Amino acid sequence: MAVKIRLRRMGAKKAPFYRIVVADSRYPRDGRFIEELGYYNPMENPPVVKLDADKAKQWIKNGAQPTDTVKVLLKNNGVEI
Repeated sequence: MAVKIRLRRMGAKKAPFYRIVVADSRYPRDGRFIEELGYYNPMENPPVVKLDADKAKQWIKNGAQPTDTVKVLLKNNGVEI
């Protein structure tokens, strides 16, 4: 099972809101997930990111691969990859 840390799109049309989740890579983008780590709201100025860094570090340590966008969000919030 290939586990990824990725964004799950929420919110209305043209008003995106994302949850940062751990999911099996075979599931759809907005489908089933294993655990929620936080959220990302790009519509605020500046964009808001709330993230449980300890859970993210634990998942990465256990082999979960963050997507490119999530890597940037993690790095900006002080999580070592």
